[in-house]
Amino acid sequence: MTIKTADLLDQHENGLRDGSVRVVAPMFRPYGGRMAFCGQIVTLKLFEDNSLVREALAGDGRGRVLVVDGGGSLRCALVGDQLAILAQGNGWEGMVVYGCIRDSADIGRLDIGVRALDTHPLKSIKKGAGDRDLAVSFGGVTFRPGEWIYVDDDGIVVSSQPLG
Repeated sequence: MTIKTADLLDQHENGLRDGSVRVVAPMFRPYGGRMAFCGQIVTLKLFEDNSLVREALAGDGRGRVLVVDGGGSLRCALVGDQLAILAQGNGWEGMVVYGCIRDSADIGRLDIGVRALDTHPLKSIKKGAGDRDLAVSFGGVTFRPGEWIYVDDDGIVVSSQPLG
């Protein structure tokens, strides 16, 4: 499937009006080798601890995108090359990280979509703190598990139903 968020929004203007289709504020940078990706949302909420990221990416990710609410922290990375390799190997379509990543050059060579606020060389702590599968909000949008996310060079669109 070719993803063009601008075309999706043109085709689903009613969804913009009724709130079933939302556009994330333009705050994310592309890092993965896959520039466009989409899938059902899996959410994590954590802060400077990526233990749950590893746990989630170790599972089957076919047709899914991991949305990580890292609180917007710019003090450490929540995803590095090893986690991106794990995600690619388990079929994840991509990740949207409201926080930082590291090993960006290596991640850029992988066939996985990654969007994050920025890069940071420091790894996170690992205490196992955080929550999975709950609604998270950032970028002016609430992301709910099971909803759909579409990402390309123009931005990020979230929908309560699949868009086609």
